[in-house]
Amino acid sequence: MTTASNAGEGRWLSSEEQRIWRSYRHATTLLEDSLDRRLQRDAGMPHIYYGLLVQLSEAPRRRLRMTELAKDAKITRSRLSHAIARLEKNGWVRREDCPSDRRGQNAYLTDEGYEVLKNAAPAHVTAVRQAIFDRLTPEQVRQLGEITRIMTEGLEPDGTGADLPWLR
Repeated sequence: MTTASNAGEGRWLSSEEQRIWRSYRHATTLLEDSLDRRLQRDAGMPHIYYGLLVQLSEAPRRRLRMTELAKDAKITRSRLSHAIARLEKNGWVRREDCPSDRRGQNAYLTDEGYEVLKNAAPAHVTAVRQAIFDRLTPEQVRQLGEITRIMTEGLEPDGTGADLPWLR
């Protein structure tokens, strides 16, 4: 909304930008909800837990420092700790002391957790394909990759002092 009376209050979105912003918010909210509901139904876990299991499965020896896991997942350390506690309760993840830093801990993907992930992955990939990649042309996929890369660079600046979730 831009009017003469609020023009000095900031740089408002144009009508087109507002339409695109709302479309983006709508699409990302629906996508996250859809993926979350499917994973809850098919694998008994929310989307965030699936992402943590994927990260651990791709790490050397299926282990990651908790701080690294929070950074990769783009979540607060508190939220990660809660999620890992739930995954431990399921027997899918185990915490271990970090041998190189007595204050640190690693999260380890158990064999049971790996099997759960392996069973959930095909349906999840199908859901992602149906929601995004099967609907876009190869050029749109390339553009989406470029757009999200640029957005991420702006939201995750180099240097110190950035207010990022994993630093909280």
